[in-house]
Amino acid sequence: MQEPTPQTANQANNKTSSHSFGKTFSIVAWLILMAMLYLFFQDAINAQLNPNQQLNSSIGSKGEVRTVLIRNKAGHYVGTALVNQQPINFMLDTGATTVAITADAAKQLGMPLGQAMQVSTANGLTTAYRSQIRQLQLGDIVLYNIPASIVPNLAGTEILLGMSALKQLEFHQQGNQLTLIQHN
Repeated sequence: MQEPTPQTANQANNKTSSHSFGKTFSIVAWLILMAMLYLFFQDAINAQLNPNQQLNSSIGSKGEVRTVLIRNKAGHYVGTALVNQQPINFMLDTGATTVAITADAAKQLGMPLGQAMQVSTANGLTTAYRSQIRQLQLGDIVLYNIPASIVPNLAGTEILLGMSALKQLEFHQQGNQLTLIQHN
Protein backbone atom coordinates (compact mmCIF):
# COMPACT_ATOMS: atom_id res chain seq x y z
CA MET A 1 0.00 0.00 0.00
CA GLN A 2 1.23 3.42 -0.86
CA GLU A 3 1.51 6.24 1.67
CA PRO A 4 -0.58 9.33 0.89
CA THR A 5 1.40 12.11 -0.59
CA PRO A 6 1.24 15.54 1.04
CA GLN A 7 -0.83 16.77 -1.90
CA THR A 8 -3.43 14.00 -1.40
CA ALA A 9 -3.66 14.76 2.35
CA ASN A 10 -4.23 18.48 1.59
CA GLN A 11 -6.98 17.64 -0.88
CA ALA A 12 -8.71 15.46 1.75
CA ASN A 13 -8.45 18.25 4.35
CA ASN A 14 -9.88 20.77 1.83
CA LYS A 15 -12.81 18.45 1.08
CA THR A 16 -13.52 18.01 4.81
CA SER A 17 -13.20 21.75 5.38
CA SER A 18 -15.51 22.70 2.50
CA HIS A 19 -18.04 20.02 3.56
CA SER A 20 -18.01 21.43 7.12
CA PHE A 21 -18.41 24.99 5.77
CA GLY A 22 -21.33 23.92 3.56
CA LYS A 23 -23.06 22.18 6.47
CA THR A 24 -22.60 25.24 8.71
CA PHE A 25 -23.87 27.57 5.99
CA SER A 26 -26.93 25.35 5.46
CA ILE A 27 -27.75 25.38 9.19
CA VAL A 28 -27.36 29.17 9.40
CA ALA A 29 -29.59 29.64 6.33
CA TRP A 30 -32.30 27.43 7.87
CA LEU A 31 -32.12 29.34 11.17
CA ILE A 32 -32.52 32.68 9.36
CA LEU A 33 -35.46 31.31 7.37
CA MET A 34 -37.15 30.01 10.55
CA ALA A 35 -36.65 33.37 12.31
CA MET A 36 -38.17 35.23 9.35
CA LEU A 37 -41.17 32.88 9.27
CA TYR A 38 -41.65 33.29 13.03
CA LEU A 39 -41.64 37.08 12.75
CA PHE A 40 -44.05 37.03 9.79
CA PHE A 41 -46.53 34.66 11.43
CA GLN A 42 -46.22 36.31 14.85
CA ASP A 43 -47.62 39.53 13.37
CA ALA A 44 -50.46 37.59 11.74
CA ILE A 45 -51.26 35.78 15.01
CA ASN A 46 -51.19 39.06 16.97
CA ALA A 47 -53.61 40.61 14.47
CA GLN A 48 -56.00 37.67 14.99
CA LEU A 49 -55.77 37.85 18.79
CA ASN A 50 -56.06 41.66 18.88
CA PRO A 51 -57.75 42.97 15.73
CA ASN A 52 -58.24 46.37 17.40
CA GLN A 53 -54.64 47.44 17.88
CA GLN A 54 -55.41 50.79 16.26
CA LEU A 55 -58.82 52.04 17.39
CA ASN A 56 -60.52 54.34 14.92
CA SER A 57 -63.41 56.60 15.76
CA SER A 58 -65.95 58.65 13.87
CA ILE A 59 -68.27 61.49 14.79
CA GLY A 60 -71.99 60.74 14.44
CA SER A 61 -74.68 63.07 13.12
CA LYS A 62 -75.49 64.35 16.63
CA GLY A 63 -71.85 64.91 17.62
CA GLU A 64 -71.42 61.59 19.42
CA VAL A 65 -68.09 59.76 19.19
CA ARG A 66 -68.25 56.18 17.88
CA THR A 67 -65.50 53.59 18.18
CA VAL A 68 -66.03 50.19 16.56
CA LEU A 69 -64.41 47.03 17.92
CA ILE A 70 -64.05 43.84 15.87
CA ARG A 71 -64.45 40.49 17.64
CA ASN A 72 -61.29 38.35 17.65
CA LYS A 73 -61.07 34.69 16.58
CA ALA A 74 -61.85 33.55 20.14
CA GLY A 75 -65.06 35.63 20.19
CA HIS A 76 -63.77 38.36 22.52
CA TYR A 77 -63.51 42.09 22.05
CA VAL A 78 -59.82 42.80 22.58
CA GLY A 79 -58.03 46.01 21.74
CA THR A 80 -55.33 48.49 22.64
CA ALA A 81 -56.35 51.52 24.67
CA LEU A 82 -54.44 54.38 26.20
CA VAL A 83 -54.56 54.25 30.00
CA ASN A 84 -53.04 57.32 31.60
CA GLN A 85 -51.65 58.01 28.12
CA GLN A 86 -49.82 54.67 27.88
CA PRO A 87 -50.86 51.90 25.45
CA ILE A 88 -52.17 48.73 27.07
CA ASN A 89 -54.20 45.80 25.79
CA PHE A 90 -57.68 45.27 27.14
CA MET A 91 -60.45 42.72 26.93
CA LEU A 92 -64.00 43.98 27.24
CA ASP A 93 -65.70 42.30 30.23
CA THR A 94 -69.29 43.30 31.00
CA GLY A 95 -69.23 40.88 33.94
CA ALA A 96 -66.52 42.88 35.74
CA THR A 97 -67.84 45.59 38.07
CA THR A 98 -64.74 47.74 37.68
CA VAL A 99 -61.78 47.88 35.35
CA ALA A 100 -59.51 45.07 36.61
CA ILE A 101 -55.78 45.61 36.27
CA THR A 102 -52.90 43.19 36.81
CA ALA A 103 -50.21 44.17 39.34
CA ASP A 104 -47.61 44.41 36.55
CA ALA A 105 -49.85 46.66 34.45
CA ALA A 106 -50.59 48.86 37.49
CA LYS A 107 -46.88 49.27 38.13
CA GLN A 108 -46.27 50.10 34.44
CA LEU A 109 -49.10 52.68 34.56
CA GLY A 110 -47.91 54.22 37.83
CA MET A 111 -51.12 53.33 39.69
CA PRO A 112 -50.81 53.14 43.48
CA LEU A 113 -52.46 50.40 45.53
CA GLY A 114 -55.39 51.74 47.49
CA GLN A 115 -57.53 50.16 50.16
CA ALA A 116 -57.58 46.35 50.16
CA MET A 117 -60.92 44.65 49.51
CA GLN A 118 -62.25 41.16 48.84
CA VAL A 119 -63.56 40.56 45.31
CA SER A 120 -65.30 37.63 43.74
CA THR A 121 -63.72 36.48 40.47
CA ALA A 122 -64.26 33.53 38.17
CA ASN A 123 -61.54 31.78 40.19
CA GLY A 124 -63.15 32.55 43.58
CA LEU A 125 -62.52 35.16 46.28
CA THR A 126 -59.29 37.15 46.20
CA THR A 127 -57.83 40.38 47.49
CA ALA A 128 -57.79 43.43 45.21
CA TYR A 129 -56.86 47.05 45.79
CA ARG A 130 -58.92 50.11 44.96
CA SER A 131 -57.40 52.48 42.45
CA GLN A 132 -58.42 54.95 39.79
CA ILE A 133 -57.57 55.52 36.15
CA ARG A 134 -57.04 59.21 35.50
CA GLN A 135 -57.71 58.90 31.76
CA LEU A 136 -58.85 56.07 29.50
CA GLN A 137 -58.86 56.59 25.75
CA LEU A 138 -60.56 54.23 23.27
CA GLY A 139 -59.92 55.77 19.88
CA ASP A 140 -61.37 59.29 20.24
CA ILE A 141 -63.53 58.32 23.23
CA VAL A 142 -61.96 59.74 26.39
CA LEU A 143 -63.12 58.88 29.93
CA TYR A 144 -61.79 60.39 33.16
CA ASN A 145 -61.44 59.25 36.79
CA ILE A 146 -62.61 55.68 36.35
CA PRO A 147 -62.76 53.40 39.40
CA ALA A 148 -60.43 50.43 38.97
CA SER A 149 -59.23 47.42 40.92
CA ILE A 150 -55.67 46.18 40.98
CA VAL A 151 -55.86 42.39 41.20
CA PRO A 152 -52.40 40.95 41.93
CA ASN A 153 -53.23 37.36 40.95
CA LEU A 154 -55.06 38.30 37.75
CA ALA A 155 -53.66 36.20 34.91
CA GLY A 156 -52.51 37.61 31.61
CA THR A 157 -51.13 40.97 30.59
CA GLU A 158 -54.28 42.72 29.48
CA ILE A 159 -56.69 44.70 31.63
CA LEU A 160 -60.35 43.78 31.88
CA LEU A 161 -62.44 46.72 30.74
CA GLY A 162 -65.35 46.45 33.16
CA MET A 163 -68.56 48.32 33.82
CA SER A 164 -67.00 51.23 35.75
CA ALA A 165 -65.86 52.42 32.30
CA LEU A 166 -68.53 50.88 30.07
CA LYS A 167 -71.49 52.32 32.02
CA GLN A 168 -70.40 55.76 30.79
CA LEU A 169 -70.94 54.64 27.19
CA GLU A 170 -73.73 53.32 25.05
CA PHE A 171 -72.79 50.17 23.21
CA HIS A 172 -74.42 47.75 20.85
CA GLN A 173 -73.35 44.65 19.00
CA GLN A 174 -74.16 43.66 15.47
CA GLY A 175 -72.49 40.62 13.91
CA ASN A 176 -68.80 40.65 14.81
CA GLN A 177 -68.74 44.36 15.64
CA LEU A 178 -69.34 46.20 18.89
CA THR A 179 -69.89 49.95 18.65
CA LEU A 180 -69.02 52.07 21.66
CA ILE A 181 -70.76 55.47 21.69
CA GLN A 182 -69.92 58.48 23.83
CA HIS A 183 -72.58 61.18 23.87
CA ASN A 184 -71.38 64.72 24.51
